[in-house]
Amino acid sequence: MKDICVIGVGYVGLVTGTCFADLGNRVVCVDIDEEKIEGLNAGVMPIYEPGLEEMVRRNQAAGRLSFTTSYAEGLRDAEFVFIAVGTPSDVDGEADLRYVRMAAESIAEHMDHPLIIVNKSTVPVGTGDWVAEIVRRRQSEPISFSVVSNPEFLREGSAIQDFLNPDRVVLGSLDREAAEKVAQLYLPLRAPIMVTDLRTAEMIKYASNAFLATRISFINEIASICERLGADVREVAIGMGYDKRIGHTFLDAGIGWGGSCFPKDVKALEHMALVHGAHPALLRAVIEINRDQRRLVILRLREILGTLRDRTVGLLGLAFKPNTDDMRDAPSVEIARMLLNEGARVRGYDPVAMKVAARVLPEVELVSDPYQLADGADALVVCTEWNEFKHVDLARIRDAMARPVLIDGRNIYDPDLMRDLGFEYRGVGRGYPAPS
Repeated sequence: MKDICVIGVGYVGLVTGTCFADLGNRVVCVDIDEEKIEGLNAGVMPIYEPGLEEMVRRNQAAGRLSFTTSYAEGLRDAEFVFIAVGTPSDVDGEADLRYVRMAAESIAEHMDHPLIIVNKSTVPVGTGDWVAEIVRRRQSEPISFSVVSNPEFLREGSAIQDFLNPDRVVLGSLDREAAEKVAQLYLPLRAPIMVTDLRTAEMIKYASNAFLATRISFINEIASICERLGADVREVAIGMGYDKRIGHTFLDAGIGWGGSCFPKDVKALEHMALVHGAHPALLRAVIEINRDQRRLVILRLREILGTLRDRTVGLLGLAFKPNTDDMRDAPSVEIARMLLNEGARVRGYDPVAMKVAARVLPEVELVSDPYQLADGADALVVCTEWNEFKHVDLARIRDAMARPVLIDGRNIYDPDLMRDLGFEYRGVGRGYPAPS
């Protein structure tokens, strides 16, 4: 059993701390947001993640997991302190490191014994060295410490599974002994552990996310070509995926990626490349293609309905992906705002993201189920591929609509079936020629 402090109870921090506690460690999670900490101590989760609430409560009851706003309390017995705070995009795409700086300063001010400081947040290359300098500078008296980079590879909606069954654990440090001590925490997972230097570990995270985002943008580019040539991008992707060099993952055409990772990480990597004299043309194209996919929805609606003024459009799904309530950079948000700007009336429904949507999209009418969404609507747009939407009564949806127009932004329906049911159906790259 090890003593671990986790700074930040956002998505990464809460999952990381809870899973380490579930592996038998004593974990104290620290956050300056008093409301979040009070909620967690009362059993209220600040995020939606399948299985997380049950795991938090189990480890709280066992005395292995606790929450506090006090750095002194969090660091008192800790051997390891994980920094897992947000690093949102700044105005020019650069990662905003204010919360990392605040965490490093607070650690330095409250530490009274040697620590291994582990960067779990996604941070630009060179941040580990910067954190070490902050801690050295802010200490009231010299106390030894080491910095280790340990990038996270958690997917929202399957984060617990990803933590407990990782493809790999990446550790980077100039102190090999410290990295090996962190590696001991992960030994129960029986996963490959890669130990490298700080900057290489930081780069692995950005390169991984940029590559996955590139795959999605690539298949969306292919989808655009498929529409013009009459091919079906879903069949194309399946055919490509049988090639072992390519594989099937991240080849789902649609209205693009969103969330807390891909958008900011691709932009941050592009910014790093620019300021260091590289030419990130591919990264720029990846971002541009993704942006265009969202605009495609508006073009399709105009193509079918003509003007969107005073039309009622319902959005099926609001979270950026299934099994989460996260709406950060969700396609639904940009699509809703574009529709509102065109004078449309916009409704929305999501199985779990309604509370978040009420805050993010106050102008959108939120309804209780897909059938209420369809009632009198001129068009529906599938923005999130929730399983619930794959099993709705489509005939009932059709009959409730003023005009049965459906833009399938996630390609969850069969085009022939939808047309047989009487829908004016448009998928993404589904084998029909685009208008000239």
